[in-house]
Amino acid sequence: DVASAGEMKIALASGMPAARIGFAGPGKRMEELRAALAAGVRVSVESLTEMQRIVAIAAEADVAPRVSIRVNPDFELKRSGAKMGGYASQFGVDVEQVPAVVAVARAAGVDVDGLHIYAGSQNLDAGAIGEANRLSLQLASELAAQCALELASLNIGGGFGIPYFENDNELDIAAVGAALRDSIAAHARSLQGVELIVELGRYLVGEAGYYVTRVVDLKTSRGERFAVVDGGLHHHLANSGNFGQVLRKNYPVIAGTKLAVATDSVPVSIVGPLCTPLDMVAKTVALPRLDIGDLIVVLQSGAYGYSASPLGFLGHPPPAEILAGV
Repeated sequence: DVASAGEMKIALASGMPAARIGFAGPGKRMEELRAALAAGVRVSVESLTEMQRIVAIAAEADVAPRVSIRVNPDFELKRSGAKMGGYASQFGVDVEQVPAVVAVARAAGVDVDGLHIYAGSQNLDAGAIGEANRLSLQLASELAAQCALELASLNIGGGFGIPYFENDNELDIAAVGAALRDSIAAHARSLQGVELIVELGRYLVGEAGYYVTRVVDLKTSRGERFAVVDGGLHHHLANSGNFGQVLRKNYPVIAGTKLAVATDSVPVSIVGPLCTPLDMVAKTVALPRLDIGDLIVVLQSGAYGYSASPLGFLGHPPPAEILAGV
């Protein structure tokens, strides 16, 4: 799954076949659509205008587009960290507008052979995901019948979350799988031969990544301890709480250079070097007594880190990225 020409270029350069790449997201530029269609990448159409542009490019370049329609459903994925459907949204085509978009494609000889239904993300409730998947398969079956679509693929999004905060439970993946099997069985006839796609980005990589920053100063202000580090919001925006959190909560944080040190824990706030109080790595966490030069490690940092952060903010240097094999 990619959401820009830049991501598509990286995916293609990695050796991923174009047929296995789906390009989603609102506001795709004409040059992005041209590049995707030329490469044979599947495009998830997010509006009537986008379908009209694809039709024009297909005629101009004499290509056969691989097209899905991203549907904004009439249901939501409950208890999601971010809702992506089920309300007025920039994402996808409202379900009641899908027939009109299909008609534009069909009139121009463009084949719509896929649907993409993404209702929400960062969800730890197996029951809510199971229900959203059931509704997605039901909706896909109904739209395929209503619009006389011969579907080759159905992307039901995902929404699989990881535990970031205290009291978060891990997602019961077995329960999600069992519910999905039941839903597939219920629609086996109408969706026979359809490739089912689930997006698992955060779930696959989120827990595999770490963000490491170094203590450069220690200070006490009006009785509160602060450790100032050489990284922060500009490297890891999500961890700072400024990437969708309504009430800021700390990611799990450890003192990487004090793991083998037996010492009492003391409350300390970990702050970055930027000239804004938003640059908070961790607020009042219990850590061993820190020294200048200690390394602070933020766990659960494999998703929405480097690429989702304002790396150029105030001209501070970017972090290094290291890929470690196992």
